[in-house]
Amino acid sequence: MKKMCIYEPALCCETGLCGVNVDPELLRISSVLNTLKQEGVIIERYNLNNAPMEFVKNNIVNCYVNEKGVEGLPVVTLDGEIVITGRYPANDEILNLLELPAQMLLPKGTVSVSCCTNEDKNSSCCCGTSETDAEENKKDEKGCCCSGEHCC
Repeated sequence: MKKMCIYEPALCCETGLCGVNVDPELLRISSVLNTLKQEGVIIERYNLNNAPMEFVKNNIVNCYVNEKGVEGLPVVTLDGEIVITGRYPANDEILNLLELPAQMLLPKGTVSVSCCTNEDKNSSCCCGTSETDAEENKKDEKGCCCSGEHCC
């Protein structure tokens, strides 16, 4: 499996989720990393305040910080190469870079969306994204979801 590391600026704690005004981006990345950890995917996260030696030990990150300063953080590495700078990776970027299925970030109990297009009527229908929606929108014999008059 590929190895991803996130080198962050100095934060008040390991995750930066302390205090009254929590940065929504830090909340998102922490949530994503926790979800992936539950699936067995570990992404290392180094905070300049709590793990300064990780920045020193990694020559590529060390050179980057010496050149750009801490203003250029966060830095994301994949297998030892810098792939993203100055921001946290989007959820889909994490999945793509690590070659993970999208289902890994879906909440438990979620089913994937299933859609089809009826070429005769030029209309489409989709199943809901939760088990409840999928139950309410029963599939027809073609595997398409039906809800009231909307059915392939």
